[in-house]
Amino acid sequence: MLRVTKLTDYATVVMTVLAHGSEGVLSASELAERAGLEATTVAKVLKPLAQAGLVEGFRGANGGYRLARAAEDIGLIEIVEAMEGPLGMTECSVHTGNCGIEQSCGVRANWRRINDVVIEALRGVTLAQMLTPPPPPDSPTRRIDLRLA
Repeated sequence: MLRVTKLTDYATVVMTVLAHGSEGVLSASELAERAGLEATTVAKVLKPLAQAGLVEGFRGANGGYRLARAAEDIGLIEIVEAMEGPLGMTECSVHTGNCGIEQSCGVRANWRRINDVVIEALRGVTLAQMLTPPPPPDSPTRRIDLRLA
């Protein structure tokens, strides 16, 4: 099963809290309370988000965190990669030379193509879009057509 880690999920929750709040700067404890997470968890996700340039931290009595850019300008792929590194459906989707059958593998190119589709799907969803409620269950779902060689 493909899934993001809990920390990546929590990072997305923290980012949506920051995007939703128009107050500007929120302390880590305020973020934890609004997100329904432990303060230690929020602190753990804020560090890589700040390193990736997605949030800005401010020290002092009125310190805290805010988005580094507008929510419309932050793609979901940026949050995932800040927390997990480059997205790779398989090891060879990201790095070459780590597989003993790489030279004779007939599916590597297709895994790379699938990897690219997933990246584009995550890039196509912004943090601002994560704030909107999902469509009703009876609405048509979006399909991604993929032809494999």
